[in-house]
Amino acid sequence: MSDLKLSGIRACVFDAYGTLFDVNSAAAQAKDALGEKWQPLADLWRSKQLQYTWLRGLMGRHADFWQVTGDALDYALASLNLEDPALRERLMGLYLKLSAYREVKDTLTRLKAGGMKLAILSNGAPAMLAAAAENSGIADLLDAILSVEEVGVFKPHPSVYRLPAQRFGLAPGDMCFLSSNAWDAHAAKTFGFRVLWCNRFGQAPERIPERPDGEIATLAALPGIVGMA
Repeated sequence: MSDLKLSGIRACVFDAYGTLFDVNSAAAQAKDALGEKWQPLADLWRSKQLQYTWLRGLMGRHADFWQVTGDALDYALASLNLEDPALRERLMGLYLKLSAYREVKDTLTRLKAGGMKLAILSNGAPAMLAAAAENSGIADLLDAILSVEEVGVFKPHPSVYRLPAQRFGLAPGDMCFLSSNAWDAHAAKTFGFRVLWCNRFGQAPERIPERPDGEIATLAALPGIVGMA
């Protein structure tokens, strides 16, 4: 979709995990201990992490993303017969130091130089997000790091998507939301954002409301789409 253009965008709002930060990188950095199980662990950890956010939202039993991440890791470790307190502690520590995808810093730098407001909107707890942003060298490029802890419920609850509008004083249609999680992209579009789905892994489209405005393979295409090439 190289000819895709979104006009009038005044802020870009990014999901964090899977969009800016590589959620597989924690397990990948522990390959020495996990061996060939590192990828199955990473996949199960992530899928259970998301399931727990949705289930807690439906149950009305919120806990912050740090606890959910630990609970999901415990499930994954038990499922793969890898229960080991020292390994668990190491993996949780590595989750605070997730690697950013290679194009992230350059993309944010280009957008910032063009005067674009930049924010993260994430399920992550504030301390988790601050650590990841600092570790990846993008903290100084962000105007806001917005956590669901401000509203006490995880995405895709509509109250989460209200946060950037409140912070920047902009209508959702004046902002571009980006996520590699298709369900998140659809939910943001339902709320009224202009939305690009960063489909890093070539996944099939979701069958839920509403369709994003476009699809990109990496964030490198973003500056050109919002008029900052």
